[in-house]
Amino acid sequence: MTVRLPIASDTPRPRHPQWLRVKMPGGEGYAELHAQVKQLGLHTVCQSASCPNIGECWNHRALTIMILGDICTRSCRFCDVATGRPLPVDEDEPRRVAQMLASLRLRHTVITSVDRDDLDDGGARIWAATLSACHDAAPQMTIETLVGDFKGVLRDVDTVLDAGPDVFAHNLETVPRLSREVRVQARYERSYAVLAHARRRGALTKTGLMLGLGEREDEVHEVIDALGAMQLTILTLGQYLQPSRKHLPIARYVHPDEFAALRSYALARGIRHVESGPLVRSSYHADGQAELVTALQREAGVIGFASLHAPVVEP
Repeated sequence: MTVRLPIASDTPRPRHPQWLRVKMPGGEGYAELHAQVKQLGLHTVCQSASCPNIGECWNHRALTIMILGDICTRSCRFCDVATGRPLPVDEDEPRRVAQMLASLRLRHTVITSVDRDDLDDGGARIWAATLSACHDAAPQMTIETLVGDFKGVLRDVDTVLDAGPDVFAHNLETVPRLSREVRVQARYERSYAVLAHARRRGALTKTGLMLGLGEREDEVHEVIDALGAMQLTILTLGQYLQPSRKHLPIARYVHPDEFAALRSYALARGIRHVESGPLVRSSYHADGQAELVTALQREAGVIGFASLHAPVVEP
């Protein structure tokens, strides 16, 4: 069934409710991180996707690096990342990413990328090189990779998995009925297959949904049921916010109580960890995730790269 969502410019932008108000980014930590990202010529999804949490996260020295440039080959109607013809692959990018993350002395970080449908492997080789460089530069840092769907080519997914991420993440973004309108070039069943493949390989898996695009509660429950059956490890649920009038409009603001109820529903379906709230994003509170990831790995019997290189504590 094809669903036609309203054209953004036809719908007035409603005022954010009180629970969605955030401070303007600023402060010493924010300024320092901004300068470092600029100096190294790196990109962050915090900036490119206009994340509302950038001020809070950057002042805690937490950020999500975006590799493979800042121009995406896809035109998802919710996303503020630029769409167009990407520049050639920057072979030195993995080294610079590792250099910056090591200098920040992070215990956990999230790395994501634009979609690179122009590349034969979707960018999997650069993904693997970036993970390898980060493991070398900061062996005790846990790493979450938030990847695209690689057009469903599982060989490319395996290239990323073989490089040893601690968490393998790929976002479904919305419910199946709305997927084609929200993620124009993506396919829901393909995204689900990528997550299921990573889970079968023993990876800790993670996905995220945006709410407020017109989905029904029963549709969200059906997605959560399927993810629980898949034994997904981590789920994030957050409010969709319209980046500009060119993007999809907000159908409604989801109350914090509804997010709390969905969290309880997801936990009851066997998903091990759920972050659910209006301002939750894929890398929400990434600065405090090291202990969680290590605990989930221990519970699942997975030995992560960081665990192998943890310092020995004398009795």
